Amino acid sequence: MIGYSQQLVKANKKADQKLLGVQLGRHCIKKDIPVAYVAQSLGVSRTAVYAWFKGESEISLKLLPALKEFYKKTA
Repeated sequence: MIGYSQQLVKANKKADQKLLGVQLGRHCIKKDIPVAYVAQSLGVSRTAVYAWFKGESEISLKLLPALKEFYKKTA
């Protein structure tokens, strides 16, 4: 959890755990995967990734194949 602010970690914990982006956030926080790496892997902005992690927006369904690959790489 070295790379994540306490504010982001708290926001992720308070967010709706049913949301795919929040689940992704939990995974990345636990594994200390940088937001920049997530953004680059999925072809989105870091701002989008932060919003997903906080439950402020949801991941587009068109990103599901890339997301599956991401989980395979970071399992």
